[in-house]
Amino acid sequence: MEPPNTSRPIVGIFWMIMTGFNFVAVTAIVKHVGDDVPAAQAAFLRYVLGLVFLLPMIKPILAARLTRRQIKLFGWRGLVHTIAVILWFYAMARIPIAEVTAMNYLSPVYVSLGAALFMGERLPPRRLAAVILALIGAMIILRPGVKAIEPGHIAMLGTAICFAAGYLIAKQLSGEVSAAVVVGMLSITVTIGLAPFALAVWVTPSWQDLGWLFLVACFATAGHYSMTLAFAAAPLTVTQPVTFLQLVWAVLLGALVFGEAVDGWVIFGGAVIMASVSFITWREAVARRALTPTASETKV
Repeated sequence: MEPPNTSRPIVGIFWMIMTGFNFVAVTAIVKHVGDDVPAAQAAFLRYVLGLVFLLPMIKPILAARLTRRQIKLFGWRGLVHTIAVILWFYAMARIPIAEVTAMNYLSPVYVSLGAALFMGERLPPRRLAAVILALIGAMIILRPGVKAIEPGHIAMLGTAICFAAGYLIAKQLSGEVSAAVVVGMLSITVTIGLAPFALAVWVTPSWQDLGWLFLVACFATAGHYSMTLAFAAAPLTVTQPVTFLQLVWAVLLGALVFGEAVDGWVIFGGAVIMASVSFITWREAVARRALTPTASETKV
C-alpha cells in the first residue's frame, strides 16, 4: 500500500474540514433541542435512529465470530462510551458550544496518559510536556477562581476521559477485527447501554424532536465517514491540526445563532490544547515511521 505521505494532503484537509462542519452541525442541533428531551433519552434516540446506518455492518459482525474476551471488551467500551455521550448531551444544553468543542480536544491527551498508565507505553519527556501544556490549556478555558465552573464543564471533563477510555479499548480490538465490526459493535452496545438511562427519565418526544435527533444521527455518521476519508488521504500529522477549525465554526455558530458571547480565553485555551495534541500526533507519527518506515500509518 502506498505510504500516506505520498497521498493527497489537500484532499485530506478538505475532508477534515467537512468533518468539522458535520460535527459542528451535530452540536448545533443538540444545542437547539436543549432540555426539551432529557440528555440520556436524547442520546438514546440519536443512536436508535442511527441504527439504520448499521445494516451494512451486520454481516461482518456475524462473520467475525467474536470470542468471549472480545465481547467483554466491546461491552466495556460500550459502557464508557454510553457515559460519555450522556455527559456530552448534558453539557451541550448547559455551556457554550465553543467551550464544549475546546474541552473535547482533551480526549487525545487522556489517551496518551492512559496508554502510559495502563498499556505500558512510554511517555517521553517531550510528550509529557505536551500533555501538561494541554492541561494548562484546559485551565485557561475553565479559569477556576476567576469564573464559575458549571456542571457542564465537569461533564465535559468526564466526557473526554470516557471517550479516551473507549479509544484505548478500540485500539486493542482494532488489530483483531475489522473497522466495520468495531464501529457496528459500538453502535449496538451504546444503544443497549443507553436504554435503561433513557427509560428512567423518559418523556414523550415530539415528532419535531425526533426529526432533529435523526438529523444528529445523519450528520454524526457523515462526520465519521468524512473523517475516515481524510485519514485515508493524508497522515494524521496533516489532518489533526485542521480539527482546530471546529472551534472556529463553533465560536461563530454560538455567536451568530445562539447569541453566545465570544470568549477569547476559550479560543486561546483551545489553541493551546490543539497545539499540544498536534505535537503528540507528530511525535507518534515519527516514532511509528522509525519502527516501520515502509508501512502505512494506522488510522484512528
